[in-house]
Amino acid sequence: MDWGDLRFFVELARSGSLSATARRLKVDHTTVARRVAALEDSLGVRLFDRLPRGYALTTEGEEVAALAGRLEEGAFAIERFARGQSAEPAGTVRLSAPPVFASAFLAPNLGPFRTRFPQVVLELIGDSRAVSLTRREADLAIRLKRPEDDGLVSRRVGTMGYGLYAAPAHLEGRAEADWEFVGYDESLDHVPQQRWLRGVAAGRPFVFRANDLGSLASAARAGLGVAALPHFLGIPDPGLVRLPSDPAPEGRELWLLVHGDLRRAARVRATMDFLIALLTEKKGLLEGTA
Repeated sequence: MDWGDLRFFVELARSGSLSATARRLKVDHTTVARRVAALEDSLGVRLFDRLPRGYALTTEGEEVAALAGRLEEGAFAIERFARGQSAEPAGTVRLSAPPVFASAFLAPNLGPFRTRFPQVVLELIGDSRAVSLTRREADLAIRLKRPEDDGLVSRRVGTMGYGLYAAPAHLEGRAEADWEFVGYDESLDHVPQQRWLRGVAAGRPFVFRANDLGSLASAARAGLGVAALPHFLGIPDPGLVRLPSDPAPEGRELWLLVHGDLRRAARVRATMDFLIALLTEKKGLLEGTA
């Protein structure tokens, strides 16, 4: 058995799709099919049923997937151990954060980090999903809720506050009773700031909906309506004005996560310390008290 074939098998078992597995492993989908077929031939066991809409594990495949998952965890543990041994801040650190927080808040504030740690390459991953630190999809993660993952070390590093923002063009000559609103679509209708905004609107119309924060900010800036935006996005924007809101929406907690095997690696520790200091320095902007 070629042990490398197991990597392709595990990813395909997880996704059920050749194309998704190929994107994940950065190979052609024919390579995935060939490596999985080679594993089946070497084991003498059919691991997947080939279906029109994807690959489904057979009963034998499910058992092999459980065993292979343990091997995968062991491989990741060895890699994390090795990455945690470096003494100097050098190498690559992958940091995952919510997309707009990554692009509009973190990225513009990374200049001092580059100056202090020129040998560290920071990969900033804007991702709304909870990436797996155990599987090395990232080394560090900033999330908007307290994590429940086993094996992770977490620290609450701040609060992201929200408020009402709109373009002057939307407000000019318009009574408050005639305000219109922009908000998330139904896929994100459950998030706290959207529930709060529906209460503020109190029956007044939503004229634009989107599933990402950047689009809502752009729509508000274009004068489409009033939006609930994080203060770090609304306060610095010259095209928006902040509106009074009473009561103010509840803020979202910011949590910094690292796997326990990596937290003492010099480059990871340096990145964590920088992020904690940055979020402390920008506390007023984040909370809307600046």
